[in-house]
Amino acid sequence: MELDFITQNPIIYVLIAWVVIVAVAKGLKLEKYGFEIKAYSLVYKNKQVNSILIKILSRTKRGIRVFADVSVIAGFLMMGFAFWFLGNNVLNYFVAQDDFAELTVLIPGVTLTSAPAITYFLLSIPIILVIHEGAHGIVAALEKIRIKTGGFAIFIALFAGFVEPDEEEFDKAKKISKLRVIGAGATSNVLFAFVLGAILLTNPFFAMVLPEPLLSVFYELPEGVLVLSIIENSGAEKAGMQANDIITSINGIPIFSPVDFPSLNPGETASVTVLRDSQTLEFGVDIMPAPEDSERGLIGIMRDNSFAYKPVMNFIEWNDPNVSMFLLWLWMISFFIGIINMLPLPILDGGKFVHIIIDKRISDNAVNGVMWGIYAFTFVLFGLNIALSYMKSGWFTI
Repeated sequence: MELDFITQNPIIYVLIAWVVIVAVAKGLKLEKYGFEIKAYSLVYKNKQVNSILIKILSRTKRGIRVFADVSVIAGFLMMGFAFWFLGNNVLNYFVAQDDFAELTVLIPGVTLTSAPAITYFLLSIPIILVIHEGAHGIVAALEKIRIKTGGFAIFIALFAGFVEPDEEEFDKAKKISKLRVIGAGATSNVLFAFVLGAILLTNPFFAMVLPEPLLSVFYELPEGVLVLSIIENSGAEKAGMQANDIITSINGIPIFSPVDFPSLNPGETASVTVLRDSQTLEFGVDIMPAPEDSERGLIGIMRDNSFAYKPVMNFIEWNDPNVSMFLLWLWMISFFIGIINMLPLPILDGGKFVHIIIDKRISDNAVNGVMWGIYAFTFVLFGLNIALSYMKSGWFTI
């Protein structure tokens, strides 16, 4: 049992990987190259970032100016969208639970437990951080705010990137300049997600996350999921389901692919609609417990798990599913990091964005009071989404 805990717990592997990283960093004496190595963190700072950003700016100044102005407007839009999504999602839990989107914080070894999921996450984060912090830095250079240092940090399994502007120059800058700098990071992530998403519209895997009505516009929808065989003595067999039936809905939820199957509880009776020889049939199926997990319910079928969505814009060959899944993760993380980062919380860009807007308009004490009120409201709203997700499905992992 003790050995199983070690071999089957992904947290152990994450900690082992961290020990190896620290040991290699110490062995290579990376402190000489600007790294700060501690038992719980690895931080890299580079003081030459400002000169690099100025060189980039000299070639792209007009485009960066447009991007900087767009970032201010986008900052308000992303913050509004984040509040709308979180608030509407909480409401859905109570009035339309099928539409409730479960949220989880992505932490390697804790909520990310499969090797592919951890790999895709770890490969995506550095790309997203470079885009995010690079945007902050390049707009700061545009506004003539010097960047003292830039770099990244790893805290065991969590990543962070940063650019450190000269505080005195930042404080003296115009309010609009500050808003441009702060809004640039999240805007760059969302714009990158839009560009990548346009490319992924040619990929069948992108249908997993694309909502209606976009899904039916860009993809040919399959009829449903094919039943390959029926498990003996299962609820499906007793209800009269057969091999080659095509499942089109379960409990009123349309089924186009295996990912659409809802969570079912053992002991309940599910309404399963199928196509058989072009005829629509409906069955009441008693849900059986899964052999490996008695709390997970099964209909009692072996299904076709292939992904049957066909892109309308089918001009790119996607032969490697690992590349497809990595790009899908990169899209999801870039988009949602951009949106969530504009929530007004102390450690996020959204908090700085709101603070800059109300600063100097009222007294310092009033500013602090308003900000802590906003922080509290945002934290409760975000926490409710996490808590309700746990209440619906337990502590789910990916």
